[in-house]
Amino acid sequence: MKIPEIILIESEHKPGNLARILAVIGEHDLTVDHLSMVHREGGKTVWEVTLDMDAEADRQVFKEIDDLSGARVLGRSDRVFNRHAGGKIRTVSRVHIESQQVLRDIYTPGVARVCLAIQENPERAWDWTNMGNSVAIVTNGTAILGLGNIGALAGLPVMEGKAALLADFADLTGVPILLDSTDPQEVIRTVESIAPSFGGIQLEDIAAPACFEIERALIDRLDKPVLHDDQHGTAVVTLAALLNACDRVGRRLEESTVGQVGLGAAGIGIVRLLTHSGLGHVMGADLNPQAQQRLQQMGGEPATLEEVMQNADIVVATTGVKGLIKPEMIRKGQIILALSNPDPEIEPSTALEAGAAFAADGKSINNVLGFPGLFRGALQARATGFTDAMLIAAARSIASQAGEYDLVPDALDRNVHLNVAEAVEAAARAVEP
Repeated sequence: MKIPEIILIESEHKPGNLARILAVIGEHDLTVDHLSMVHREGGKTVWEVTLDMDAEADRQVFKEIDDLSGARVLGRSDRVFNRHAGGKIRTVSRVHIESQQVLRDIYTPGVARVCLAIQENPERAWDWTNMGNSVAIVTNGTAILGLGNIGALAGLPVMEGKAALLADFADLTGVPILLDSTDPQEVIRTVESIAPSFGGIQLEDIAAPACFEIERALIDRLDKPVLHDDQHGTAVVTLAALLNACDRVGRRLEESTVGQVGLGAAGIGIVRLLTHSGLGHVMGADLNPQAQQRLQQMGGEPATLEEVMQNADIVVATTGVKGLIKPEMIRKGQIILALSNPDPEIEPSTALEAGAAFAADGKSINNVLGFPGLFRGALQARATGFTDAMLIAAARSIASQAGEYDLVPDALDRNVHLNVAEAVEAAARAVEP
């Protein structure tokens, strides 16, 4: 399996040296995701190069770089691990405990008054606790990133990352909840039991088809927002990208035929939201007969990959299969979103060379643009659930903030998330779920 590897390479600071290093990397069919200079001293430069690679199978590239005159591989960068040292999140007090008076107010005996007030009127927990700013990030580790079923504990760094994004982009407290169970009913019971602690529930990296059963049951049982991010966060950002792509080529999304390749959690979520946003014709390809049946129940048309590529104006792929879509399958003028990470079904540059009008991958069309604002807006409105109107409002807000030549805006722009939150809150207040 190829994953991003961050390599430190030293080269003499002379014309052409870096180009020769990159040429060796290219000869091994490796993609450079990022390149930056770490430092330069004594006529030598240390470069940090991020490559999509299998660290063992692709090791020959290191030897060939070492064989170059004036270049050598120093090793892997510890930057990623350093950023994770001690974890990425922590809980801190909003109140500075600087006197006995403060201590008695926030703890015993003063806290008893607040407890009794909430017992009398549970709605006041939104005012006097952090519940209304907190989100449980729940996983059982069965579908972590592109890594698969690696277990809940191994998925904790991802959940901490989600919590960090909620904190930075939406001022929310995300709490990772790891469940050591693949039994949907046990997951449902556990989340239902801990739900009073949180304003919202974000289900994360739970494999299909169990994710559908778990989300549906929790939506029915809880009076607070529940969102399976792999389905709906991905769908929101995909819809935003398609709104802009269609606008760029003068096509109406609702009059287009969309082909969804891969009908797992993300694929089904995308089909569901596109259908509810007014799209008339959706085709779907998947090797799993149950997935095809699920699509048909939603009003979609089961198809093969070849049929999708031949007939769809827009193709969205979420299969996790690198290189699944061949250049010769592309029809001139198609919009191609190959969203699998870390390796897309077809590289955007390859799709464009083959005649696609627009092409993008999952590095830019990423659900980080959706879930912070979705939860911030839902909690601000004290919504009891997410509606399609809220999801579509989020997608339209994201689309409206993209630059002239971009399908989606920069996820690092905090204003993007705040604007999404405002749109979601307005939609929630307009139509109560």
